[in-house]
Amino acid sequence: MTGPTDLDRLPRERLLQLLTDLAKRWLAHDGLWFQAVEGAHGMDEAIALDAQAWEKFTVVEAERIKRFLGLPERGGLDALEQALRFRLYAFINEQEVERPDDRTLLFTMKACRVQEARKRKGLPDFPCKAVGLVEYAGFARTIDPRIETAVVACPPDEHPATHWCAWRFTLAE
Repeated sequence: MTGPTDLDRLPRERLLQLLTDLAKRWLAHDGLWFQAVEGAHGMDEAIALDAQAWEKFTVVEAERIKRFLGLPERGGLDALEQALRFRLYAFINEQEVERPDDRTLLFTMKACRVQEARKRKGLPDFPCKAVGLVEYAGFARTIDPRIETAVVACPPDEHPATHWCAWRFTLAE
């Protein structure tokens, strides 16, 4: 059995596997929590409570990433781009970042474990837009309060087959 003090003996490949597994565990807990609330109170209440939880969690995650990477307080879109690569999602979902100009960052979730699991089960897309707006805007503002967030596409809205959701981050003056 590997304990916390044995991590320094694990090879890099095993550490990366552990990181991915930890992210999957976190996502499994998030999903199970949501399903429990949905089962007890319905989808609308589950989404409302999920948004409340994400409003706080996204700030915690952004602050910890910011501290870990040593990002400046007003690091702009460069800091956001770096931080997005260290979110728990980044280790288990396929993401893409584009910079069409120096004031805009486009973030695309090309593969999403949650949505793809629902698809395999024959379920409709999870309507994550309302929670996503809270999550991504809060994350970006924590990285730099000048960053404004807009949804490009996110379920329940239509989205192209190439991705599940997309977000536009703009650096305000």
